[in-house]
Amino acid sequence: MARKPNYDFERRERERLKAIKVAEKAAAKREARERARAENAGAENAGDAPKEDGVATDGEPTPDKG
Repeated sequence: MARKPNYDFERRERERLKAIKVAEKAAAKREARERARAENAGAENAGDAPKEDGVATDGEPTPDKG
């Protein structure tokens, strides 16, 4: 004998799985957005770093003026 269909349960289960999938996708997009912002902020700040003690931010000595 075939089972009796339980449409409400099946629909709730599909909706629950869909909600989980949507939440995971949103979390992945949020993390990617935060990573991109961090990379952009790091790139912008690297060019603004002041030179101290005659050493550039890349570790190379600055040329002497004079």
